[in-house]
Amino acid sequence: MKNIPSAFLQRLDPLLQEALAGNVFSGAAVGLCLPGAGEKRFSSVWGKSSLLPGSPQITKHTLFDLASLTKPLATTLALLCLEQEGKIVLDESLPSLLEKEDACAGKQDITLRHLLNHCSGFAAHRPYFKELIHIDPQQRKNWLLDAVLREKLAYQPGTKSVYSDLGFILLGLIVEKKSGFALDSYVQQVVMEPVGLGGTIIFNPLEKKKNDFAATERCPWRNRVLRGEVHDDNTFAVGGVSGQAGLFGDVDGVLALVSLLLGVLTKKQHHPSFSADRLRHFCHRQDMAPGSSWALGFDTPSPEGSSAGSFISANSVGHLGFTGTSFWIDIDREVAVVLLTNRVHPTRENNLIKQFRPRFHDTLFAALS
Repeated sequence: MKNIPSAFLQRLDPLLQEALAGNVFSGAAVGLCLPGAGEKRFSSVWGKSSLLPGSPQITKHTLFDLASLTKPLATTLALLCLEQEGKIVLDESLPSLLEKEDACAGKQDITLRHLLNHCSGFAAHRPYFKELIHIDPQQRKNWLLDAVLREKLAYQPGTKSVYSDLGFILLGLIVEKKSGFALDSYVQQVVMEPVGLGGTIIFNPLEKKKNDFAATERCPWRNRVLRGEVHDDNTFAVGGVSGQAGLFGDVDGVLALVSLLLGVLTKKQHHPSFSADRLRHFCHRQDMAPGSSWALGFDTPSPEGSSAGSFISANSVGHLGFTGTSFWIDIDREVAVVLLTNRVHPTRENNLIKQFRPRFHDTLFAALS
């Protein structure tokens, strides 16, 4: 893939160099899909894969831990495919979806739509890994399901919005229940492979070398700098695959998928596993909970203080990843942008990305106009 055009690089490069010097991250990769005829997809890279001496430069093949980009790009798209196959409906209840009426006591009002919209009543996060690591690996997934279902709801479904990893843990397990396949296998079969992206955006890239990855955190309980193993603690404890995290990808692969979604949304491209109309529905803000910006598995720009900056159109969708990743699709402008960084290296306590993200997107969208 060609480098980002100079008109954009002239504005982006000083900002990225400043971020590297200020230790916002050790490395970054940016992908950009532009409207018009001819070549539309471009990417460029900055920095090194880690802060350790002798670390290799970031390349377009460097794999980043995509963290919560797993939620829209794997779990949500898998559910979209299952809906298209007629195996699920958005307003089906959690007990029905899991076929666990007794285990879901008190949660009968939660629907698939609530889970996708982050208004299900589940809390944001629980450190299940602290107990999971002491359980037989073959039993961990069942233990995790039971643990989430035992949680008391933090609020009544639909009454407020709380971004929830717990909800997406359940959604990943629902994909497995309804598809009959492991989540990673189903995503490859129905989302990635039909459009030539098989093996480019993957869970558990075990065959890769450590230098192929952007490093993430020096994990305090794994006692090592993480490269090529998922940063999310709960996902690691269940084998590297869950509905909330686990995907790895390089900038060109992620941009290829995100730009395809843009093409489907604008009805200029086709995905054999789901229709443009259903993808549009999933990308439409639901307004289920007061003040929520969420669509179904995708976020939309907040009116104020959005990480996507001030210039992106309201008709946009995207998502953030905890490790320093993000994508945004501006449907009106027919533009997609991918930002991959390792801001949690060497520690998740580094929150400088919060100031960087809106500046980055404002700089890019200002260059567009």
